[in-house]
Amino acid sequence: MRIIKAGTTGESGSAEEMAAINAFAKAQLTPEEIYTFSVLLCDNEVDRDFERFTEKTLLELRELFVGKTGITDHDWSAGGQKARIYRTEVVTDPDRKNSLGMPYTYLRGYAYMLRTQSNGDLIAEIEGGIKKETSVGCSVAASLCSICGEELGGGSCSHIKGKQYGGKLCYAELTGAVDAYEWSFVAVPAQRGAGVIKKLDPGKGLSGFVGSEDGSPFSKEFETLSREAALGRRYLKQLRRETLRLALLLDRKLHDALAGSVEKMDEEQLEALKESFDVRLASAFPPLTQLPGRNQVVKRVGDEYKV
Repeated sequence: MRIIKAGTTGESGSAEEMAAINAFAKAQLTPEEIYTFSVLLCDNEVDRDFERFTEKTLLELRELFVGKTGITDHDWSAGGQKARIYRTEVVTDPDRKNSLGMPYTYLRGYAYMLRTQSNGDLIAEIEGGIKKETSVGCSVAASLCSICGEELGGGSCSHIKGKQYGGKLCYAELTGAVDAYEWSFVAVPAQRGAGVIKKLDPGKGLSGFVGSEDGSPFSKEFETLSREAALGRRYLKQLRRETLRLALLLDRKLHDALAGSVEKMDEEQLEALKESFDVRLASAFPPLTQLPGRNQVVKRVGDEYKV
């Protein structure tokens, strides 16, 4: 995230803006007592972690970030609180596209801080362009694969963030904003245009770790294991279908009773059940031949060949 503008002139001193700021203050503040600036919190671009917020998620985060505290390096100590967001808006730039060819959309936050002696250095660093990169801490409900649309790292998705599949980049679409924690001044953000520390709720899992800088050395091994896991899932699916097919041959009622149960069975249980059905079918429907057995004397009348 980067600072868009800073200062206390213009709209920042209007009655409407001051009313929004004073909604968070115990004492009524004046324009002379505060310093205001706006920041780009997050956008719909694919970031360095191969993740992106959807436009719908940005709209959900818009409400959640109002009132959230600005800190440094995501240090959640009370003494590190420096600023607070009093207003947000989602902005779409009609003249700019993101890397996916979509209209560039971002969440903009308006923040204020007190003009105290302790904040003087930080205000000077903001004005001088030293403090300009920020990042946000938030949680989302799901991280969906851009290739298959399933939960990344889930049971049915074996794709890896950052890889190309048929010329299409695999990345995570962060959907369903759950909470916004804070925003922070940092040195290197994750998002190229903004900078975001994202928490997936519940956790990112192995795919999230492998997609990170620390986990990148394990990406090939993870890809191999993911392919093998996908093969195993396909085998189980086929085993369930075959077990139900045999059950249908034996008894339609048996098939209907097992239709839901087989989904919860593991490989060992399914193979045992299939073997049992094979034995019962072999007994119920023994193989028959058209020709008589060797050393058997039979009277041929030809009935078996009549149509």
